[in-house]
Amino acid sequence: MDVDLSPKLAKKVYGENGGQYFAWCPSDLKMLGEGNIGASKLALERHGFALPRYSDSSKVAYVLQGSGVAGIVLPEKEEKVIAIRKGDAIAIPFGVVSWWYNNYDMELVVLFLGETSKAHKPGQFTDFFLTGSNGQMSGFTTEFVARAWDLEEKVAKLLVEKQSGIGIVKLAETFMMPEPKPEDRKGMVLNCEEAPLDVDVKNGGRVVVLNTKNLPLVGEVGLGADLVKLDGGAMCSPGFSCDSALQVTYVVRGSGRVQVVGVDGKRVLETTLKAGNLFIVPRFFVVSKIADPDGMEWFSIISTPNPIFTNLAGKTGIWKGLSSKVLEAALNIPSDAEQQFRSKRNLDAVFFPPPN
Repeated sequence: MDVDLSPKLAKKVYGENGGQYFAWCPSDLKMLGEGNIGASKLALERHGFALPRYSDSSKVAYVLQGSGVAGIVLPEKEEKVIAIRKGDAIAIPFGVVSWWYNNYDMELVVLFLGETSKAHKPGQFTDFFLTGSNGQMSGFTTEFVARAWDLEEKVAKLLVEKQSGIGIVKLAETFMMPEPKPEDRKGMVLNCEEAPLDVDVKNGGRVVVLNTKNLPLVGEVGLGADLVKLDGGAMCSPGFSCDSALQVTYVVRGSGRVQVVGVDGKRVLETTLKAGNLFIVPRFFVVSKIADPDGMEWFSIISTPNPIFTNLAGKTGIWKGLSSKVLEAALNIPSDAEQQFRSKRNLDAVFFPPPN
């Protein structure tokens, strides 16, 4: 498999007044198309309003920065108006209508990672806007709009001609958007900053995993996700997804080194990861990371709702499951070297604190 796995930054697609929309393109990051994965990012200024839209792809949204309001309309159900904040993860099945609004001074930034097997373009999200100059309403003639919604012609004409803005608009300060309802967060949102930790290693790192247990909607989306915080100088054990899942990683904060080993023991990636980078680990490839002194944090999706990972090192490492004689024969080492190899990392799992 000869594909460039180098991490990439997103590029602006549209937006000026009110905010901007960025995306990663398969022409720059080939694995997006190869793995049917899409990735984009929405940045809204104060009073910025991302117009109602639905997508041809299932996604997991993750709030990278700020606070705001999201509207979600599931099929044949009422609109859920949700207060969102940094660390929130939301599963959005394809075809579900959503909108986003920033009612605070700090910029609201939302990451979208998803699966594009049913998309018009592999490796890319295509959003269908209900309103705006590129929305469905402006595409129909006044006659069709009047007939469909049983309107007077002048009202239908107003609806068709008043559509302005592409994707994002800025609302007047005096405009009152719907107030979020606390009960609407239930079952729709998981805050990864506050959720119980699935892994917690002192001076090593911490993990929160999104799955069908803590966020049932990921089952409909068909994706799993996790938030990982690796402490300064710590290492994430070499490991791979043993259920044929792709792993798509966005670096939220900090920096560090990464190595990926693929077919025939070939190191296919060795580079430094920085905040804003996106990179993809192909199926069954082994990946390991070491954080720089300030640590590194990343958010990943996995192309299965309940992913299973196999670690090569640590107390749960696959080497621990093999018998001594098999290890001696396979590694071609004497028994004393095998004993030393087996005796290490008996207490550490997944994350290894920096050496003393």
